[in-house]
Amino acid sequence: MKYRDLIIKSQGSLVTVILNRTKVLNTLSVRMLRELKEVALSFNNDPGIRVVILTGASKMFTAGLDLKDPEVKKMLSGTMDERRERVILGPLACRAWEETKPITIAAIEGFCVGGGVSLVISCDFRIMAQSAFMRIPEIELGLNYSWGSIPRLLHLIGPAKTKEMILLGQQVPAKKCLTWGLAEEVVADGSAIEAAQALGEKILKKPLIPVSMTKQAINNITAALDRAGIYMDADQFLLTTYTKDHKEGVDAFLDKRSPRFKGK
Repeated sequence: MKYRDLIIKSQGSLVTVILNRTKVLNTLSVRMLRELKEVALSFNNDPGIRVVILTGASKMFTAGLDLKDPEVKKMLSGTMDERRERVILGPLACRAWEETKPITIAAIEGFCVGGGVSLVISCDFRIMAQSAFMRIPEIELGLNYSWGSIPRLLHLIGPAKTKEMILLGQQVPAKKCLTWGLAEEVVADGSAIEAAQALGEKILKKPLIPVSMTKQAINNITAALDRAGIYMDADQFLLTTYTKDHKEGVDAFLDKRSPRFKGK
């Protein structure tokens, strides 16, 4: 398949998926979310693909959801049908990456923000460049952190650090991500993909069937109660989009000023 916002590179059993909207900081448009879901699902139909690396073009991962995308605006301010149709794209894309059969490795250079964090914590492993960081800004936009991400984050870093990361919305640098368990390795800037490829090559030397069984078993055990605990995730997101604080948060972001929330 051909994709407009993704670059797909194949090297035998190892495939690299590159977020490629560099003019807008690789932000996640509705089209890109659809493509991310479709490409992750497509791997399930190709037993020759055993390892997939997810990264961003131009030494940056992503600045998160593209609030200027007309289709995203329908998610935030369209009719209820339009909102519900689009609001599930993020969760479905993340779930597709979590459940895809190949081992997945996120190679993170630069910034990884919002929905980008949701994507990388849906992967099996994360490798970060030393000056890279993660940040979850949804609270500052008057939104809840959704896309089924809270359980995944909890499994990785625990409740207190999950609250800290979401509620404060501050940058979490690569070294802290490593200490917290949010990253498996921190490498020199510009070498995250190389390190991800090296990890991928190690995995490719292992026997296929036990590797696949292990991933499936660990994911199923870890996420056994996640769907039940987060079933209102998307509807909570929709609810927050109707608040005045959300409008203020988005307006402040676009105006590059501090938001003035009033609890409404």
